[in-house]
Amino acid sequence: MRDVRILFMGTPDFAVSSLDALIKAGFNVIGVVTQPDRPVGRKQVLTPPPVKEAALRHGLQVLQPEKIKTEEALVEVLSLSPDLIVTAAYGQILPKKLLEAPKFGCINVHASLLPKYRGGAPIHKCIVEGEKESGVTIMYMVEALDAGDMLSKVVVPIEERDTVGTLHDKLAAAGSALLIETIPALLAGELTAEVQDHDAATIAPNIKRTDEQIDWARSAEQIYNQVRGLNPWPVAFTKYQGKVWKIWWVEKVVDAAVDRQPGTILARDEDGLIIACGSGAVKITELQPEGKKRMSALDFLRGAGNSIEIGTKVGE
Repeated sequence: MRDVRILFMGTPDFAVSSLDALIKAGFNVIGVVTQPDRPVGRKQVLTPPPVKEAALRHGLQVLQPEKIKTEEALVEVLSLSPDLIVTAAYGQILPKKLLEAPKFGCINVHASLLPKYRGGAPIHKCIVEGEKESGVTIMYMVEALDAGDMLSKVVVPIEERDTVGTLHDKLAAAGSALLIETIPALLAGELTAEVQDHDAATIAPNIKRTDEQIDWARSAEQIYNQVRGLNPWPVAFTKYQGKVWKIWWVEKVVDAAVDRQPGTILARDEDGLIIACGSGAVKITELQPEGKKRMSALDFLRGAGNSIEIGTKVGE
């Protein structure tokens, strides 16, 4: 089984764990397909994706087609003669010609318990929605978004203070371990694929700017989940007097009885600003004012002095 030619396709940090695990377990990884280098940051520095960096560390051949569906890209990829294709957060739907080429098919490592949270932001979405568990599903790939028959799953509990960052790391580790367990059973013909319940499917599309802005009319619980579901990327935000505040962390205010309009600054204490929500309140304890670094609310209030007035409002 270690002679089976495996082509790996992935792009972000989440996929690196699976690639590293395949190499460590001794599988015959013949090459890597990833997205092209992209400009990153304010200075738009051309930066390779994390999977490319990992592949080069392992001495693997790397292909970076702009679009995998072009004839040129398909010829280049299929010239590697893969017996099995493994994908993890690659970022493009594979065409039928590629899906049907490998002897053992194409499988994908997806960071949710399918059929829930198909799409590009399943880790963000499950925290924002207040889920108590997530997980990883390995399934066959088809010409549709995360809709293939499922081969294996692992459940990962979501803890009360998990962020998208901490859950990402847990799921990446769980997914890579599940992949190493699944491939030998797949190659040996020991797995029976399970058809997804498509009627129960939900979608987790890529995060948009509108998803990042806090709607203070929502409940304290919902805002708490939004903030941790966008921490450390891309980070929730609100506005105060026309300036953007990135909100890195809030705490729910227990048993807060609030009769003020959502977004009203109710109080400022030694470690934060207490803000009225649609129901309940939250305390902002860590933020990043526009043009400044991330800081504790304590440091922010020391610097802001008396400019933050009780009774004024945050938000649009």
